[in-house]
Amino acid sequence: MKPDMTCDLGFVKLKNPVMTASGTFGSGEEYSEFFDIGRLGAVVTKGVSAVPWEGNPSPRIAETHSGMLNAIGLENPGLDRFLEKDLPFLKKRGTAIGVNVCGHTEEEYLEVVRRLTDEAISFLEINISCPNVKQGALAFGTDPAMVEKITREIKEATDKPVVMKLTPNVTDIKEIAKAAEAGGADGISLINTITGMKIDIERQCFALANKTGGLSGPAIHPVAVRMVYEASNAVKIPVIGMGGIESWQDAVEMMLAGADAVAIGAANFYNPVAALEIIDGIERYLDDHCIDKVSDLVGAVR
Repeated sequence: MKPDMTCDLGFVKLKNPVMTASGTFGSGEEYSEFFDIGRLGAVVTKGVSAVPWEGNPSPRIAETHSGMLNAIGLENPGLDRFLEKDLPFLKKRGTAIGVNVCGHTEEEYLEVVRRLTDEAISFLEINISCPNVKQGALAFGTDPAMVEKITREIKEATDKPVVMKLTPNVTDIKEIAKAAEAGGADGISLINTITGMKIDIERQCFALANKTGGLSGPAIHPVAVRMVYEASNAVKIPVIGMGGIESWQDAVEMMLAGADAVAIGAANFYNPVAALEIIDGIERYLDDHCIDKVSDLVGAVR
């Protein structure tokens, strides 16, 4: 008998614990040319703002050792376009839908949240942690009092499940996680990218127009595992782990550290079917180790 791959986060039940990380998968339309995205546990969309955002000037992406830096600045066509084009596409895919919400101010977050409340989505992921937006997100995500405040305000504005996406660019991730829980979050997701910089030594200038950007990819995976472990032991709400997962081994490691589910990010760029390979690999691992349910992996290493 096949292992049970279902993942119950309390606020949503997924067919498996593998989802996409916001900002690396669009809304799935491009990737649907490579595989049936309905096989994913969930699709988490690119950040959606109340009005269109242009993002940062180019160049906005730079390769690094075992990773990449990005300073996209959450470019997106805005909520109206998302509701008109992307959400109808996702509704037909047969998988859970998480919508990532971004804003410069509390009211901008709340405007998007309120308008999404009556839509057929599974949960909201609130981006309070983008390291390359000059206003808003980073300030919200590094102050425990602000994290608790904005989480509570968002929970009061919607009956949709709310997942707060946390930044690693803090001294103590446990305090930020506990603040989100205190504010009423249904879950947390972490880690977002780590602030980094790259300099072109031949041109003697910054590789990114923004100077700094978010480091993602395999280089940050050990940091992500540590922070997921710390956060999952600090709170009682579900944890979605992400950060440098490019193989099923990475995903299993993250779940053993305490992640209830995992999200695949930078790996999507160089392997469009990475998420499917990870789903299949986790299932083989469970079978090889005579583990009946994928949930039995969660936090098994303490």
